[in-house]
Formats: sequence, structure tokens, C-alpha cells
Amino acid sequence: MSLTSETGTMLREFLRSPIDTGAVAPSSRRLAEAVTAPVPERGDPVVVELGPGTGAFTGTIQEQLRGRGRHLAIEINPQLAGRLSDRFPGVEVLNAQAAQLPQLLAEQGHERADVVVSGLPWASFPRTVQSETLSAISRVLAPEGAFTTFGYLHARRLAPALRFRRMLHEAFEEVVAGRTVWGNLPPALVYHGRRARKAAPLLGAASGGRSPVGLAPLPRRPAVPGRSVGPRTPSAG
Repeated sequence: MSLTSETGTMLREFLRSPIDTGAVAPSSRRLAEAVTAPVPERGDPVVVELGPGTGAFTGTIQEQLRGRGRHLAIEINPQLAGRLSDRFPGVEVLNAQAAQLPQLLAEQGHERADVVVSGLPWASFPRTVQSETLSAISRVLAPEGAFTTFGYLHARRLAPALRFRRMLHEAFEEVVAGRTVWGNLPPALVYHGRRARKAAPLLGAASGGRSPVGLAPLPRRPAVPGRSVGPRTPSAG
């Protein structure tokens, strides 16, 4: 998929669903490299990608993994999820909400993720969605795991962005802000979180403890030859 094609897809999906999409253009290569930096160079890590969109981070993660481990991508937009599944057959793409992460991982045969990479538009989310999603990430992240995300520089003073950063510090013992990625449109800041505090914020605290419903995994094509994708469940196709 060309850059022009990706930009057109993102713009169309933004106009259709601005809150879920959150961006009018794909992230740059520089931002992708900064956000995916915690992906281990060795071993067989479980890497979860939230809000992959057209796959700006997906391709970089695949390059870093080089066929190792597992790569799950969770995308709420069905059109983007379908395109991503076609473009990256070695990635397990699930059309679902990010707050369903513990359920999704369990259905794929995992309790923990080694790295969670987020392309979610945090500043466009209400408090409940921010809280429930961060809680879900905290619950599944391995003790030595890493969470990485970004925010746009121009929006960092907005109330939702300020609230998200407060929640980020509540959810992780260590939060490090990287350098501004000026080569992205618009410029962005990268955040890395480690040592998740499992109890804060509580998942479902603002929604009466309701469990998320409506899981809709995409039909999966066979694994790339020679690449193990591990056990699957009937619901994952």
C-alpha cells in the first residue's frame, strides 16, 4: 500500500469515525521506530498492537520480530482491520475494542504480553475509555514488560491529554517521555511505561464493572509458511 493510498484511507476513515480513528494521516517512519523501540531483539516475545490503523507501526514491528514470537493487532474499525489483515498475513488481527485485551489474549492462549504498542488516539477518548483501556493493559503486561504510546504535541495541553498523562503515571511506576518526533505530521511525543501497577486504575470502575461484549475476530488466513503463530481458538477462525 502506497503512502498516498494510506493517507486517503486514514482520511476517509477519520471522516467516517473521527473519535475511533483519531488521525487524518498515517504515522511517519521516525515515529514508528520510536514507538516500537521496546520490541525485544531476541527471544519469542508476545507483542500486542492497539489501534494499528493502516499499519504504520505494524510493518516496523514485523521487521523487528523477523518471524519470532507472536504479533496481535487489535483494531476497532472493521474496514481498517480488514485491510491490515490482507496486508500483513503473519499478524493476528482482531476487530475488537482495546479494553477487551485480557479476554483477547486469553483466547489466543496467552496470559501476558511482553510489549504493548499503542497507536490509540488517547486525547479524543473520554475518561472511562482511557481508564478501562489503561487498566486492561496493566493487567496483561508482563512484570518486565513495556507499554509505549504517543501523543500529538499540539494537543498535549488539552484536558483529555493532561488527564491521560496523569492516568499513565498512576498505571505505571516508571514513565519516560522521549524526544519530540518533529518528522511526524503533526509532531508527536513518545511515552514509555514500565512496571505496571496492577490495581490502578480499576477496569470497569466507571462503568459498574460491566464486561466488554461484542468480540468480533476477523477470519484468519493460514500462517505464513515456516512461521508458527501458536494455538488458536475456534472464535478466532
